[in-house]
Amino acid sequence: MLDSLGVLDSLLPFLLIFTIIYAILNKTKIIGEGRKNFNVIVALTLSLMVVIPHITGRYPNPQSDPVVIINTAIPNISVIIVAILAVLLIIGIFGKNLDIAGTSLAGWVGIGAFIAVAWIFGSAAGFFGEGFLALPAFLQDPDTQALIVMILVFGLIIMFITSEREGPSVTGGLGKLIDGIGRSIK
Repeated sequence: MLDSLGVLDSLLPFLLIFTIIYAILNKTKIIGEGRKNFNVIVALTLSLMVVIPHITGRYPNPQSDPVVIINTAIPNISVIIVAILAVLLIIGIFGKNLDIAGTSLAGWVGIGAFIAVAWIFGSAAGFFGEGFLALPAFLQDPDTQALIVMILVFGLIIMFITSEREGPSVTGGLGKLIDGIGRSIK
């Protein structure tokens, strides 16, 4: 119903363009300090100049219509933003405070989270299909996946409980690499 009213073709792109332009004008203060009313007028004018030709059909080439480009690109950008947030959440939950052999695991957790999120989104988009990167059939069962995750979590817990810490003992290149990645993520 909202699509038939033109919300997707006019209102949402207008609001998006207006908000971005207004925020840029306010942040950069190009027009001047405390000139919010002028910023509103400029943002309103520019956003209407983009949306009105789309509504009236004045763009000669549909591929050059900014509203069509925005409506095509925004869902893909949203997926990327959700993927980035998923990686950051995994790093924040698991990687920040883990300390093994004097090095932070944030770097390794970040790399693992990136690979896992890329795998999940790629599988959801059908990039892997039945070919080389597809999971074996027994690993596609949710019960088997839950069992593997539980075994890994319990194994990590037992490893942390039973390991003896003697202090930082990392002197080699891999330990420094992990520590550097962990510090850059923090």
